[in-house]
Amino acid sequence: MNISTAQLPTRSGDDRVLVAANGVVLLDGATAFDPDMPSASAYVDVLAEELNRRLDSSQDLRTVLSDAIAATAEQLRLQPGQAPSSTVSILRLNRGNTEVLVLGDSPVVIGRHNSHDLIADTRMAELNLPESEQYRTRLASGSGYDEHHYSLLRSLQRRQRGHRNQPGGYWIAEADPSAADHAIVANYRLHEIDWVVLATDGASTPLGPLNVSWADVAQMNASSLARLLARCQKWEAEDDPCGRLQPRSKRHDDKSIVVARPDSSGQ
Repeated sequence: MNISTAQLPTRSGDDRVLVAANGVVLLDGATAFDPDMPSASAYVDVLAEELNRRLDSSQDLRTVLSDAIAATAEQLRLQPGQAPSSTVSILRLNRGNTEVLVLGDSPVVIGRHNSHDLIADTRMAELNLPESEQYRTRLASGSGYDEHHYSLLRSLQRRQRGHRNQPGGYWIAEADPSAADHAIVANYRLHEIDWVVLATDGASTPLGPLNVSWADVAQMNASSLARLLARCQKWEAEDDPCGRLQPRSKRHDDKSIVVARPDSSGQ
């Protein structure tokens, strides 16, 4: 496949994009608003390396992710419930198949002959925790990013940890390898797809206000993707600096996006 990528900032703190010979891995480490939680930067570095080692194996993607999480937790000496976490989105080509895995809120979009399939994990949002509604309501009313906002985010993260990698809660890459068993997966024959887009939520959520469609994104190369992310950042800074129009946890999130298209040989 022909693969184009862009990130903002270009040396991201917690996002990682790994382009391998047979696929792409996109990670979005969770921002730690709770001071009791460590940064996700080292976690996503190691998890990306462990996934890269396993991506060309014959194992299914859930097993690949499970083994990578286990190896990461061992290397960093992490304990479930006390470790950083990350979304995981994977695109892999395997014997004429296009395999996709999504764990967490970094969607993968499959373009298919004038339509598209959105592969998204919405389980965290579906928890509908009260702190989440409170901070969004406050931002929509014009409160801005004040100290009470960050106090709500700290409370929200503590409450989320009680639902993390639990039945009835949500599943995310952390220190428990069994989370991979709950990843969302999809498979397509390569000839069925026209393009694939992978994006972190920092890149995907501003597309709506900018009226940019997934099909628009799919036609972009690395330079135009970089310009798109700059437009997203500019809209946040100039049109919605207080998160009133699009309530979000912070004014700017790291932004990463990948476009993959089958090449002329059908690979």
